[in-house]
Amino acid sequence: MKNSSFFAELKRRNVYKVAVAYAVVGWVIAQITTQIFPFLEIPNWIVRLVIVLIAIGFPIALIIAWAFEATPEGIKRMEDVDPSVADRAPKKHAWVYVVIIGAAISVALFFLGRYTAGNIVGAARSQLPAKSIAVLSFENLSEDKGATYFADGIQDQILTKLASIGDLKVISRTSTAKYKSKPEDLKTVSQQLGVANVLEGTVQKAADKVRINVQLIDARADSHLWAKTYDRDMADIFAVQSEVAQEVADSLKAKLSPAEANTVSRNPTNDTQAYDLFLKGEFEQRVANSNFRPESFDQAAVWYKEAIARDPNFALAIAQLAICRLRRHWITDPLSDAEVSEAGRLAKQALTLAPDLAEAHIALGLFHYYGFREYQQAISEFQGAIELQPNNALAIGFVAFVHRRQGKWDRALDELKRSIDFNPRDPYMLAGVGETYVFLRMWKEARGQGAACPHDRPARIHQHAYVVAEFSEPDRERTGTVAITC
Repeated sequence: MKNSSFFAELKRRNVYKVAVAYAVVGWVIAQITTQIFPFLEIPNWIVRLVIVLIAIGFPIALIIAWAFEATPEGIKRMEDVDPSVADRAPKKHAWVYVVIIGAAISVALFFLGRYTAGNIVGAARSQLPAKSIAVLSFENLSEDKGATYFADGIQDQILTKLASIGDLKVISRTSTAKYKSKPEDLKTVSQQLGVANVLEGTVQKAADKVRINVQLIDARADSHLWAKTYDRDMADIFAVQSEVAQEVADSLKAKLSPAEANTVSRNPTNDTQAYDLFLKGEFEQRVANSNFRPESFDQAAVWYKEAIARDPNFALAIAQLAICRLRRHWITDPLSDAEVSEAGRLAKQALTLAPDLAEAHIALGLFHYYGFREYQQAISEFQGAIELQPNNALAIGFVAFVHRRQGKWDRALDELKRSIDFNPRDPYMLAGVGETYVFLRMWKEARGQGAACPHDRPARIHQHAYVVAEFSEPDRERTGTVAITC
């Protein structure tokens, strides 16, 4: 009897009606939140918050329905309502209409999401170039944890070979460095980098043996396209890098010209010890380009010189040594005139040894640009590098900076944006766009660009444009021009 009277009381107090109506309306809100909010790029935490609030609100609604009653005189506590009067009151069926309408909306949203999601995903996939790829960081599985430089070097050299293929869009290493070797959400990674495919890998080095695992993944569908394991001697490491690059190109149906095929298959050196020293120099130069410390540039130069001592014809090491010295000259402590001239000699030597080496053209371009402000000669060399490596975001960015110094603002802005297309997380190029907006007095764009720069890099390369754009109008007019830092 007690149970039956309890349920009768639930019915009398409209608790059932409130529960059903709340469930239907809550479901409709959840459908709207989960299907519409992502389309509007509303953060996922807001979606989760709405769902949690709906769940929390359900018992609260039931408690309110139990404790209060809506009467012609207004909301009253249930204890203050005469049951006999409430029973004689005309029955209202508004809640029934709420349930029916809410259910109809919910069903419509369900089918809308079900049958349009595929089209939305398909549209998103079609926006990403099918022949586009990011080479993510290779994981070091060696017992020697200090061999990270070697894993990084293998990744970088495969990426460099792929960058020589004009039929591919290849994202620069600067933008892929923030991601783990095997990120959990590949779809997000592909959207952030603007690519359809990613290459993941691991490297395990022991004495003169090396094992490299690579897998090519369609990040849009999170499906494997190709995977392979290479167990080789160190002497075969160059062949592995070429094979991986060729396999990737074949899987993505990229067409290679004879010159590109030659670049992909070419070994930088035949001396594996020289190559190991070179990879240490590459690792240290990446550190230097991140922390801007002269000692890091100097240590990188030491490794390059040791590699060149073992193989005097190692053109890539010679070119990178020249670049390293010129970057130190421009970014940290200036070199002496003799040291700048020596860097120029190295750049010319590398170009003589390997006329079709993109890095040699970049080195000579920097010699003209950083050393003597010889802009036309610098642009000629940078464009030569771009012809050899169409995906070389750095060379494209250097052309933009030179054009900016020549006062060709609109052209420089277009080229900086093109560089960012291949390197979307490069703070140096992002800051360059922001600074260029400042020089063009496009304050709103400059502020937005400055705020968009990755803030995990030294402040000196990403805050300049943002700070200038934040000046008040009188301040901007008074300060006039701002020093170019590129």
